[in-house]
Amino acid sequence: METGEPTAKIAVIGLGPRGLGALESLAAKSQGGAAPLAVDVFDAYPACGAGPNFDPDESPICLLNIPMRDIAIRPPAFSRCGSFADWLTDAPGPDTFPTRADLGRYLEARLADLMDLGILKVSRSTHHVAALHRDSKGWMLQVDGQLRGPYAEVLLTVGQPEVTPDDQLADWQDHTGQSAGALAQAYPAKRLIAAASDWAGKTVAIRGLALSAFDVLRALTTAQGGRFDQGRYVASGQEPARILPFSLDGRPPYPKPGTEALDARFDPLPEETASFDGAIAKAARATPRQAQAHLTAALVPVVSRILRDCGAAEERDVVSDWLDTEWTSPGEQESEGPQETLRLGISIACGSSAPTIGYTVGQVWRKWQDALRTGFNAARTPPDTAKVIVGFDEGLKRYSYGPPLSSSLELAALIDAGLVDLALAADPDIQMTEAGWTLECGPRSEAASVMVDAVLPSPDLSSVTQSLVAGLVAEGWLSPIADGLAADTVEDGQLIGTDGQIKPGLCLLGRLALGSVVAADSLHDCFGASGDRWAEGVIARLG
Repeated sequence: METGEPTAKIAVIGLGPRGLGALESLAAKSQGGAAPLAVDVFDAYPACGAGPNFDPDESPICLLNIPMRDIAIRPPAFSRCGSFADWLTDAPGPDTFPTRADLGRYLEARLADLMDLGILKVSRSTHHVAALHRDSKGWMLQVDGQLRGPYAEVLLTVGQPEVTPDDQLADWQDHTGQSAGALAQAYPAKRLIAAASDWAGKTVAIRGLALSAFDVLRALTTAQGGRFDQGRYVASGQEPARILPFSLDGRPPYPKPGTEALDARFDPLPEETASFDGAIAKAARATPRQAQAHLTAALVPVVSRILRDCGAAEERDVVSDWLDTEWTSPGEQESEGPQETLRLGISIACGSSAPTIGYTVGQVWRKWQDALRTGFNAARTPPDTAKVIVGFDEGLKRYSYGPPLSSSLELAALIDAGLVDLALAADPDIQMTEAGWTLECGPRSEAASVMVDAVLPSPDLSSVTQSLVAGLVAEGWLSPIADGLAADTVEDGQLIGTDGQIKPGLCLLGRLALGSVVAADSLHDCFGASGDRWAEGVIARLG
């Protein structure tokens, strides 16, 4: 490799998994150049490459919702790390859901290997970037009151920045300063575990009943000394007296199939996936009604076939009707209550009950996530169509982003032990009291002295309070693609401002571009085609 002086500088703001994936893509695309590209990386978080979601120092109670068999974040050809399974000293079996901390250590190793190879000339700063602007020489970054630059390219991979709390959470934050109630966040789990050591015998409510709630439950139980033994929970005496999770519909997400063999029942055939590839390519450029028709037509045959093969034959028009409702009112087809939903999901995931239409749709949709991103993210989708497709994907997460079967079994055991109560789980009325909160649902009510927030905020640009992103929005460099969606970007991640013009060399990847991209919360998306398209754009612009 030639080692002349770099001719252009690039800034990457944020170095979690998405920033790492982008750097690996850039290194792969720039190999063989006259000089290594100079990249200044800005991130104050110490776990570079892993970020807070996969912090190697996080508690082992925090599990991935992806089994080992499905983790496909393969390193680039130049990497010496190997796959995650190969890198682990003692790799778990294919049906095991590893800890997020273990994955974080692997991602740190990937970054260290990249920097050691010297394909890119990477310099890391732990200082915050407060703002940026463009002058005649390029992009300038404001860092600790000084300007850094110029940079030919700036990439934002900031994940989920701080936001203004929603009205309910803001009221609760004010309330805790005037009452005896305690308000805590789900993450970092280590901090929650430490706080929960003072909650023995108290009643704890959990806002949110999605994936984060399972980590919270472990923080309140096994992390306090309890254990699960042959399907029963054995208390330590250090747990809260009662735990009250709740959400808008009160239904826990459905667990993933328990084994590789059970999961294989939901594999689409090659010709079915080819049909979906064509459908999403058309849908991404169509009207909302046409998009719905294209995707429904691709889903109905495969879902019907799988249901028939699993002994749960449903007529195609019934499957189509289920999908029609899902497009407009996700979840309205389901009448089961919280505990019934949990037991049904466990039964299906164990293979003891035939799958439902919804469960089958969700598993097929999960297996088509890469194809979905390929067809949608590279297109310039009309905003109204983007809303429909993104909404459909988000609604199906109750199936497609489900937890490990073991997590659902733990929840069932905690209910059987009388520790967790789902009777107030479905959108309870919540009153603030001197002692904390009172949850009411019909004739039932429970007082809680602790509230844990386990809800991930939406990527609403107008609510972001982080100075860098908020400043870009205020100055018109960054604008939403439409109401209810996030940043407007083109195929390679370049931002489109409020004037409708591309901002050359100013790029954003990740969930803050939801609407321009889809399914951005996936770990696999951090190491997929989006990073490659960005790197190709950089190389093309730098000549």
